Amino acid sequence: IILPAIKKAFDDKNLFLSGPIPADTAFSYHKRREYDVVICMYHDQALIPIKTLDFETAVNITLGLPFVRTSPDHGTALDIAGKGCANELSLISALKVASDMADKRLNS
Repeated sequence: IILPAIKKAFDDKNLFLSGPIPADTAFSYHKRREYDVVICMYHDQALIPIKTLDFETAVNITLGLPFVRTSPDHGTALDIAGKGCANELSLISALKVASDMADKRLNS
């Protein structure tokens, strides 16, 4: 399923795509320098390594929707709700990425 989808996207959009590759390889230091985005099939393939690399400002993006959808890389943190100790940086990053994506959609 994955290889035919990569070939179709390459043929239709003339994008440089590769894969599939294992998640533990995709997020290695040297591999991360080779790409702009990693598309993961499952939640844990993406969010575990992303949270390990950058818990403070990482952003979860859902691609392929007719609207822009981003979210902080962490959950709702109900255990600390109302305590004034939550870190808002990932939310701010998600809003900035959503704004940039929306601007690009409007101007393309």
